Amino acid sequence: MRNDMLTSTMLAFRPSTDRDLPRVMEIWRRAVDATHHFLAPVDKSAIEAELIKFFPQVSLQLAVDVAGEPQGFMFLHDGHLEALFIDPDQHGMGIGKALISRAIAAHPELTTDVNEQNPEALGFYEHIGFARTGRSSHDGQGRPYPIIHLRYPSPM
Repeated sequence: MRNDMLTSTMLAFRPSTDRDLPRVMEIWRRAVDATHHFLAPVDKSAIEAELIKFFPQVSLQLAVDVAGEPQGFMFLHDGHLEALFIDPDQHGMGIGKALISRAIAAHPELTTDVNEQNPEALGFYEHIGFARTGRSSHDGQGRPYPIIHLRYPSPM
């Protein structure tokens, strides 16, 4: 049995609670350290400070293991995947794909944005069927990190 098949059968999904915030931030930090090498330290700190205030105000969808421990999370808003972060120890185990499948089921024409300087994430999204729809030279907060805009094509 492939690892992603094994992991996806052992996952459960639930909305986040206030108790999950420390683990969510740990996942975010570890994932960013593993994949966002291009971020300037000052920008990483600023983004983290924004998220510490923002995450308690929204409902994140968590992927939890059999012990109920979050291993990844996503944030959806109006059919747009705003955030998808997986604990780096769990990369390649199907958690991201399982979360995306749930998002696509709810929003067949799901959109998302990916940092151009994160080729692993861009490859992940394109591998599961997302298509490029555009590019911006700066991220949504005006920082100089180019963004690739993606859309999941709905079935005809």
